[in-house]
Amino acid sequence: MTKQSNTPQQTPDISSNIIISDIGCQAKEASAIIAQTPIDVLHNTLNDIAGALLEQADILININQKDIQGAKAKGLAPALIDRLTLNKDRIAAMSDGVKTIITLDDPVGTLLETTTRPNGLVIDKVSVPIGVLGMIYESRPNVTIDAAALCLKSRNAVILRGGSESFHTSRALHALIQDCLKINNLPEATVSMLPSTDRALVGAMLQANNYIDVMIPRGGKGLTGRVMDEAKMPVFAHLDGNCHIYVHDSAKQELAINVIKNAKLRRTGICGAAESLLFDETLDKNMVTAILQTLLDEGCAVVGDAAIQKLDERITEASNDDWSAEYLTNKISAKFVKNIDTAIQHINKFGSHHTDAILSEDDTATMAFQNQVDSAIVMHNTSTQFADGGEFGMGAEIGIGTGKLHARGPVGLKQLTTFKYLVKGSGQTRA
Repeated sequence: MTKQSNTPQQTPDISSNIIISDIGCQAKEASAIIAQTPIDVLHNTLNDIAGALLEQADILININQKDIQGAKAKGLAPALIDRLTLNKDRIAAMSDGVKTIITLDDPVGTLLETTTRPNGLVIDKVSVPIGVLGMIYESRPNVTIDAAALCLKSRNAVILRGGSESFHTSRALHALIQDCLKINNLPEATVSMLPSTDRALVGAMLQANNYIDVMIPRGGKGLTGRVMDEAKMPVFAHLDGNCHIYVHDSAKQELAINVIKNAKLRRTGICGAAESLLFDETLDKNMVTAILQTLLDEGCAVVGDAAIQKLDERITEASNDDWSAEYLTNKISAKFVKNIDTAIQHINKFGSHHTDAILSEDDTATMAFQNQVDSAIVMHNTSTQFADGGEFGMGAEIGIGTGKLHARGPVGLKQLTTFKYLVKGSGQTRA
């Protein structure tokens, strides 16, 4: 959880403040109701959402085409259009994610710890909902479902603001959610969505700390930077995903080729895609060449340092900016590092503290890397594209927290709760 800077804020217009005040007031009232809603009612609602997604798949795909055509007209990169696109497989995955959330333990009301004091006071620490969450996200319409499902199960209300590129799809998904809330006699304001893409509404939302308890941005540096600068409430920071893979000199060639190819090229537009390769300088150069040629032959552009460029004429020079770049397309940076210590230093300096990986058969090196790399997720011998709440068994996630307080890594059910202390006495008074 990150507190914000004192950067000058944009002043929302009066009409925006009125709209946000109305939405916020209703969401706050809904949060008090949802906090006391029996778990079976929540599960029925989630089950209805999962079913409605499958039933309305064709309708959703048709609506999604409006957003795709708009994105193409704007000249958005293919990887960004891919993030925006819905198809039957992705809708089925969204439905499955909601069903998985149903199977997870209730995150609210858990006794986290208990203490009995010498004077007989019993102090219980118990998980409770946060209250009202604000969610601002770009492009990926599935976030609408993920956020709604996670907030319902964790008994939070949420106010959503989707990206302009996914406006039609997000509104259709929100309407589906609203129908399921009504069927189960839950307040529609439990899951609210801003009525337009007007940026003034975002400014008003970021200042509505009397209604919104936590703000969660999910998007690029521009969005996250604005939220962190302007929000008056705490923020679950989700920075860009400059994910590194360090290839230790003990790594196996076939494993390295398969993992790196998947980490970079499976889906280039997601935040868990690998963007930087670091090769130990003692690594067999034939192995490095084989890895790079695999990427190049698959159509991935490679930029590198002088030593890397010598391995293939298709590799171009990397600039200083490349070491910290999140490409979100079929491009990757590569360089040689002296040893594991240098690799760790490079990642901690240029990385975004999201997800980084080591490919190694050396247990000592692996332990050092995982202990010293300062990222939310640190992997060994596997693809960085597993940086996902669903893959972590959370059903879904609301983002990858890259801050250090409260929610770090995939933000799932447990991360959307806080706690309070319940103190039980028998007449004790303090001297």
